[in-house]
Amino acid sequence: MKTKLKNLTIEWKHLDRGGRTCDRCSDTGYAVRQALKQVKERCRPSGVSLKFLETKLPPSRLKESNAILFNGTPLEKVLTDAQAAESRCSSCSDLLATETQCRTVAHGGKTHEAITSDLIFQAACHFLGCDCGAR
Repeated sequence: MKTKLKNLTIEWKHLDRGGRTCDRCSDTGYAVRQALKQVKERCRPSGVSLKFLETKLPPSRLKESNAILFNGTPLEKVLTDAQAAESRCSSCSDLLATETQCRTVAHGGKTHEAITSDLIFQAACHFLGCDCGAR
């Protein structure tokens, strides 16, 4: 198992409205926690130091919501074949009482409204430069 980078901070940014977030961000949050477990299990033996940050955003910063960053670099910049986009989010629209577009990530020909744990783990391994089991 080879690893180039030794320190990794994974940050999850999401809307927070009175302690609640939208369904899509909630699902991404669950996926981040699952991916963190995978990174800890598979990459820590190679000496990786892992830190998790959760950044709760006010409605005025909605464009940043549902983002995963690796040492400050967005997932779609880590995986060169990924792209950020937006789609209508009925859950955010309900929370904010206005029609809302929220962040998505397109990868492998599929658009992810909620970012999957597999995609997050793949990006973490790519960012670390390790071969710790990512597909």
